Amino acid sequence: MPYPILGIVVFIILISIKQINQYEKGLRFTLGKFSGLMNPGWRLVWPIIQFYKKVDLRVKAVDVPNQEAITRDNISVSVNAVIYYKIREADKAVLEVENFFYAISQLAQTTMRNAVGQVDLDELLSARDRVSENIRDIIDKASDPWGIEVINVELKDITLPEEMKRVIGKQAEAEREKRAIIIKAEGEVIAASNMAKAANTLSEARGALHLRTLQSINDISSDQSNTIVFAVPLEILRAFERFGKDLPEEGKK
Repeated sequence: MPYPILGIVVFIILISIKQINQYEKGLRFTLGKFSGLMNPGWRLVWPIIQFYKKVDLRVKAVDVPNQEAITRDNISVSVNAVIYYKIREADKAVLEVENFFYAISQLAQTTMRNAVGQVDLDELLSARDRVSENIRDIIDKASDPWGIEVINVELKDITLPEEMKRVIGKQAEAEREKRAIIIKAEGEVIAASNMAKAANTLSEARGALHLRTLQSINDISSDQSNTIVFAVPLEILRAFERFGKDLPEEGKK
């Protein structure tokens, strides 16, 4: 074979070598028709009659911009999210949809608005994970014909109107006041019950009330600035009265 022809053949072979990376799949087209997938490595794609397209199989993230939506209880909110997906079937991702990245983004926007419209505001705020999972299921089923698997959907931020923020703030404040009143009332009930038990104990034990009086006087007397007005129990006065009546009789003896 003459050297010029050999050189041309070598040149054609060299320019026909295409590299498919480990995280990619290649699609080969012959005369415009899909002729097979190419695995990672060096592959031959003959010029003029063949061309190829590489598809990245790694997990991709789509940032869904803020979407204005109305909840089921007619409250306007702004929601944004991020979607994680990967391509499972490279041939479908190329043959069944023109631009799968753009298609996933648009599908996510419409699905997110619809999902927000099916829940109340309280549910959207408190059950964000469940709403995200619902959005993921819908997008995953819709993108199955494209050979795409949606791995996860995360609602990043939920923005409320300013007047609604004030209403929620007042509601939270009222809820805190309610809990504080309930706790205080429960404390008063417990304190009253303990005081009743203490009163019963003092009344049933002989001399317990006098000991408690002396203890209280001792606590008060520790502060010199206090003025103590001492009320003598009636029982003590009666004891002195009986003692005074008995004293003359003993003297007579």
